[in-house]
Amino acid sequence: MRGTGRSPLPWLSLVIVLYLGIPLVAFALRLITTSSRGFHNPGLFPALYISLVGATISLALIALFGIPLAYLLARSKGPLASVVGMVVQLPLALPPLMSGIILIYLVGPYTTLGKAFGRHLTDSLTGVVLAMTFVAAPFLVVAARAAFEGIEPTLLDVASTLGHSEFARFGRVALPVAAPGIRAGMLLAWLRAFGEFGAVMVLAYNPNSLPVYTFNQFSGTGLNATLAPTALALLVAAVAVALSRIRWRTPAGPLLALPSTRNEGETPPTITPLRPLAHAPVRFEIDHRVGRFHLELAHHTPGARLAVLGPSGSGKSALLRCLAGLYGEAPGPIYFGDDGVHAVPAERRQVGYVAQGFTLFPHLTVWQNLCFAASATPGDAAHWLGRLKLDGLEERYPASLSGGQRQRVALAQALCGSPKVLLLDEPFSALDAPVRLELRRELRRLQHETGLATVLVTHDPEEAAFLADEVIVISAGHALQSGSTRDVFDRPGSPEVARLLGIVNLNHATVTTEMRIDAQEVLIDAGTRLPPGTPVLWSIRPERVHVSSSIVPAEEGNGGGHLPDASSFDAILADVADVGTALDVLITVRQGFELQARVPHPADLRIGQQCRIGLPADAITLWPVSSRAAQDPPSAAAALGKVQGIEE
Repeated sequence: MRGTGRSPLPWLSLVIVLYLGIPLVAFALRLITTSSRGFHNPGLFPALYISLVGATISLALIALFGIPLAYLLARSKGPLASVVGMVVQLPLALPPLMSGIILIYLVGPYTTLGKAFGRHLTDSLTGVVLAMTFVAAPFLVVAARAAFEGIEPTLLDVASTLGHSEFARFGRVALPVAAPGIRAGMLLAWLRAFGEFGAVMVLAYNPNSLPVYTFNQFSGTGLNATLAPTALALLVAAVAVALSRIRWRTPAGPLLALPSTRNEGETPPTITPLRPLAHAPVRFEIDHRVGRFHLELAHHTPGARLAVLGPSGSGKSALLRCLAGLYGEAPGPIYFGDDGVHAVPAERRQVGYVAQGFTLFPHLTVWQNLCFAASATPGDAAHWLGRLKLDGLEERYPASLSGGQRQRVALAQALCGSPKVLLLDEPFSALDAPVRLELRRELRRLQHETGLATVLVTHDPEEAAFLADEVIVISAGHALQSGSTRDVFDRPGSPEVARLLGIVNLNHATVTTEMRIDAQEVLIDAGTRLPPGTPVLWSIRPERVHVSSSIVPAEEGNGGGHLPDASSFDAILADVADVGTALDVLITVRQGFELQARVPHPADLRIGQQCRIGLPADAITLWPVSSRAAQDPPSAAAALGKVQGIEE
């Protein structure tokens, strides 16, 4: 093992390996060198049969009832789930002998239940199975619960929006994904049942199980008579462990089958004409609480392309879950077009939900992921496979795909269900820049070609502007501003909105008497009608700042001007960064007063060079601020939260 030469870990590990292995070696030597091993003793193989059959029946019962219980416990977090989980684990803490005594009070020959079965629940194979099940069940339930808890919750959410009921999600998604943990739990439960002694001896002494038979041989005959049953137990355990290591691939899940991946030489499915996608603009009035977080948001404009922009934790993902029906009907009225869907279960809302991250079903191939939607057809899958450039990936599993390929598959999977609305939860945030730009353009093309209504949540202003006609800017679960993309980006309603839109150049100023503002003794035309002396925050987008390398003599009052309806004055280029398609320029106007500009190529600008800048009056946005904010340093961050209208 690399890097473990000086580590104590290998030596510590060796101690336990030797402790477990040396007794096995000693037993093997004794078995080989002893002539009387007890294989011919009467009752040996009947006892082995009882243990094998009893453990197998016990495992079947535990799996039938314990796996659904584990699934429910994994998805429940209330006090009832805690109590049930504790009850399930109690047999692990009980000595097996006491477990048998407890069972006597339930199924003993003189109990009500025992009498109802003619006092034959004990001293029979039934008693053996009851004892084994009691002590072994926790091993499977605990392991399966941990495996179910490890499933990414959005996998089940996506399955729900693709039209699958709770039972179908359990069979098609939860069971296959949690299969490794469930197999481990089944192995532990079967081995524990096979080797159970105390509870079986108390509850069902006859017929003998293998451990009870071994104890009787040891007590009555001696150590040599235990060699045969011990050897058989070791052999059975080794076979069980070996079988558990076989990976039985069941891609579609055990309960419901999916179309298999196309085999070599098989005729590919016909690419049928695409079923028309619905044009169903989304309207909603959401009022939803998650703990202490309150999401209160409304949208009534019937636009087909909506973006919800906000920082992490603002409620964007919660909004999509409300629209998808994953919180039930409690959040409030929701309309897709003219259809009210607030009372419709998630599996029947016909939404395409692309959750944040790469939430493809890991146990399914690309082809099976595309066919997973309840209403998907092979023709739909073939269409979107080609449309989104996924040809040749049909037999691949998600783990072998690149980030861009996985996101294309997730988008194709959502579209295969012919949704009324496409819900996108920051779908490109984890992708590299070139892939992100390519997929954005692909999605925009789909929006225009299909007319499909989309709701995109993002923290990227450029992404929102590119993919939406309407924007809602939210923070802490409430809307700060909404409207058309152009209106919101041109006229942010507050400095916080400007910050979330990626707008820089936020500075303090004071309104003068001539429709101007005074920004650190620099007079700027702003077209304001605010009363003179009003403290304000003002901003201008970098691409609206005009930069010229030529110096024009200053004129009286305004510092000179080479642009109509614009303030212009001399400045110094503090930094010039070539970002490929443009120059990002940092301009020092006065000490402590800087502006950012974006200048298209080509431009002859150099660091330290004097320049002339122009600020069009119609490009300047103003926000009145409190007097306390006006006393702070000219930093936008210092004024956020103190703007009139959002001040606490």
